[in-house]
Amino acid sequence: MAIYLPGTVDEERIALDELTPREIVSELDKYVVGQKAAKRAVAIALRNRMRRQKLAPELAEEIIPKNIIMIGPTGVGKTEIARRLAKLTNSPFLKVEASKFTEVGYVGRDVESMIRDLVEIAIDMVREEKLEDVSDKAELNAEERLLDLLLPPSSPSRPAESGGGVVIEGSTGLAESHSRTREKLRQQLREGKLDGRMVEIEVREKSFPSFEIISNQGVEEMDVNVKDMLPNIFGQRTKKRKMKVSEAFEYLIQEEEQRLIDMDQVTRMAIDRVENAGIIFLDEIDKIAGRESGHGPDVSREGVQRDILPIVEGTTVNSRYGMVRTDHILFIAAGAFHVSKPSDLIPELQGRFPIRVELQSLTMEDFIKILTEPKSSLVKQYTALLETEGVKLDFTSESLEEVARFAFRVNEGTENIGARRLHTIMERVLDEISFDAPERKGQQVNIDADYVRKMLTDIVKDQDLSRYIL
Repeated sequence: MAIYLPGTVDEERIALDELTPREIVSELDKYVVGQKAAKRAVAIALRNRMRRQKLAPELAEEIIPKNIIMIGPTGVGKTEIARRLAKLTNSPFLKVEASKFTEVGYVGRDVESMIRDLVEIAIDMVREEKLEDVSDKAELNAEERLLDLLLPPSSPSRPAESGGGVVIEGSTGLAESHSRTREKLRQQLREGKLDGRMVEIEVREKSFPSFEIISNQGVEEMDVNVKDMLPNIFGQRTKKRKMKVSEAFEYLIQEEEQRLIDMDQVTRMAIDRVENAGIIFLDEIDKIAGRESGHGPDVSREGVQRDILPIVEGTTVNSRYGMVRTDHILFIAAGAFHVSKPSDLIPELQGRFPIRVELQSLTMEDFIKILTEPKSSLVKQYTALLETEGVKLDFTSESLEEVARFAFRVNEGTENIGARRLHTIMERVLDEISFDAPERKGQQVNIDADYVRKMLTDIVKDQDLSRYIL
């Protein structure tokens, strides 16, 4: 069965099972500069997932995903590679910081919550797809209901008592006249001529009596769907409300969409998608590496590793939509590993991440590519933003080299935050232009190397100021 990618480049519909690892890398190249090793690793992992789907069920069940650890400083593309991979494959994707689980009982959360969150994301994804399928029918149904409100159906005339069931003369003509009026109203409705007219419709009330649930478990662990429970307890109350035709039409469309979607089917599809195509990005894995220090907030680092272990190994998590197996979810972990190293993780967890890839720090040439090459590069973003004000930006190649040089120098002199430094530098370079843009409507602004130097040199020279501003 071919699965098609939504909204791919040039709107081509590429069959997912026809994408080779080389083509996957080529797709990722459109958004992320460099990092060939990491792209190859995720491309192979994705291709193996497709290969597994073509095997006999008994063998496919035994093949577990080869989880990946990405090692590299911040801002070099670790998260972006994983996020773009998920988008490319239309997979449920969740990014979660491993360090958020180190203070469970204080501000942290139960480790299993990441699976429940992934299910919620999948439910939303599948529901959106189903909404697209039923949108046309929902619109037609809503239109009919709105026409009924604007022009109530005429009551059929009673047959003449002495006519043996013969319809009173003129009733057919009345029905035709009503039908013509209805079609005329339909045309006016579609043209927006009735948008300002007021109609009265029945809407569902959203307010419910307040109550408390007392439990020794967290609400997320309770096998109770409160949203589903409330209407059953209190009934689905409605009230009449007056609103404009345009607002009523939107409300009725939403109501019809809910009626046409089978949420049981959505839930089944979402859980299946999580189990077979889900991707979880475990960031800051290095923050939970290492042995326990004995005191302080990091006392539970090894405990968190042991909590994460069964989920990565494969377990069944209870969610409010049913049981979810984690055996075939792909886990991509990432961390800078400045202080610790992957071997500091507990052996069992290390064994569940067999693929290790190191991401390189970005060079000046990489910065220049990041500014210009990706599909939504920074230069394209800023140019498009200022075009909305009628200001046309034109960057010279020398100006971009200068921006890249400053970003590289500041990263070397202070904390290395990778490509994120470019955002800070670009904001500083375009500060005056962005502020004055409404008064410069219709102008073309050329950004050259001298202008970049003028905006940045003083700040970069002053180390203390540079630390605060850039």
